[in-house]
Order: sequence, then structure tokens, then C-alpha cells
Amino acid sequence: MLKLGTYNTLKILRDTEPGLFLGNEEGDEVLLPNKYVPEVFEIGEELNVFVYLDSKERIVSTTIDPLARVNSFAFLKCTNVSEIGAFLNWGLEKDLFVPFKEQATKMRVGNWYLVYVYLDDDTNRLVASSKTNSFLDNSLVLLSSYDKVDLILSHPSPHGWNAIVNEKYLGLIYRDEIFQKLTVGDRLTGYVKKVRPDGKIDLTLQRHGFRSIEPNAENVLRELEANGGFIALNDKSDPKDIEEVFQMSKKSFKKAIGSLYKSRKITIEKDGIQLV
Repeated sequence: MLKLGTYNTLKILRDTEPGLFLGNEEGDEVLLPNKYVPEVFEIGEELNVFVYLDSKERIVSTTIDPLARVNSFAFLKCTNVSEIGAFLNWGLEKDLFVPFKEQATKMRVGNWYLVYVYLDDDTNRLVASSKTNSFLDNSLVLLSSYDKVDLILSHPSPHGWNAIVNEKYLGLIYRDEIFQKLTVGDRLTGYVKKVRPDGKIDLTLQRHGFRSIEPNAENVLRELEANGGFIALNDKSDPKDIEEVFQMSKKSFKKAIGSLYKSRKITIEKDGIQLV
């Protein structure tokens, strides 16, 4: 069976006037239009193609890498709004449809939206939804404190930023854990601080405790090298100045330079830190 909205590895069956016909072991076939046909190919050769529905609702394949795939989140731009819904640019000839009922807020042309792409069971069409929380489930969180996770920023809240965790769960980065500019759709590496009994996940963008020393020390070294070996900041500096340069708290900065000092990679001067 051909899988819509994702990549399929298919064999070249025959060369025809409109393009190549590709197929799988189950006997399913799909057209790869001429504009996507490679310059050199052989019948029987396998191609990895993306399969979706074209503007006439026909199953078709392409070698273009789209900006999203089925059962995943993406940050996409609205290109059109019609009487039935909105359409997003996902890098293919046919835009991705978002029904009005799947819009968290009314979409407007030119704006960007975080959406989840899925296959509608009733119509067998690929559609998107900006009601992203509906596709997350914190009833059983298989994560522990200190786990490294992939984050997609969802939306700000009075307490910080909501983030999609490993494309499965919803978590929160508290304001006092943020030392850099964040925007909706950003993809970041984060760490689990705590999984609460009710399934809520507290997140941080830095490893906490002793685990944060190594990566933060590396960041300090990189900044020193980029600035000629000296930066006019030390353990007595204003926390805001440290956050602006290193995107970390003063506490983390002090641990980092303490580690670098002990390993004799830097010296701590009255007016800053110096690379040895």
C-alpha cells in the first residue's frame, strides 16, 4: 500500500509519455511526472519519492523534499484563505489544506502557523491543524529528569513558553530558565527538569546541576575564541550582561568558568576572563 504524506521506496516499472510509473511489491503504482524524473535511470531501479495527492486528488509522487510530512509538526506560511478553509505552503505544487474547524485562530494570508499534519480518515486527504495540543498526550510520559529532548516552541504563556516535547508531549520552559530570544516554531534541544505526578513536564534549555558545567564551559570557550581570547566578564559581573553574551544564568556562568579555571584553560582577571 502506498503511504500518503511520507517517503516511499519504489521500483521503476516503466517509462511513459507523462513520466515514470513506480510500484511496490503489493502491486500499487504511482506516477513520477517528467519534471521529477532523474536524468539517468534504469527500469527496476529503486527511487525514494514523496507520495501525496495533486490538485485533482490523484495520487502522485515527487522527488522534492516537502517542509512537512504526515504525523509531524511544521511551521508553515498561509498562502490563501477560501470559503472552506486556509492553505499553507509546504514546498509542493499543491498547498496543504487547513479546514476552519482545525484552526485555533482564524488564519490570515502571510502569517505563519505551527500545525500538525495528518491523514483525514473520512476523506483520505492530507490536512493540517493548528490545534496542536489535540495531538499531544501527557497521560503516560516516558521521560525522566535530565533526559535530553527535542523541542518545538508552541506558544508563550504567562509563566514562560509551551513546547512540544519529542513530538509527543506538552511541556513548559519557565521564564527564569530562558536566556535567549524565542519564537513560535523554533526547534531546540532541551532537558527535562521534572515530570510532575499529573504528567506536566518542566523543561530547561540548559543541563542543570553538575551536568550543566561541561556544555556551558564549551560555550564560554567558543565565545572567548571568537573574541580574541578575552571577554570583559567575570564572576562579579552583572547577571544581565552575562545573559546577553552567553545566554546562561550567572550561576551557570560561574560554574562554567570555575571548571575552566580548574582545568587551567582560562585565568580570571579583575576585568574579565582570559584564555590561556
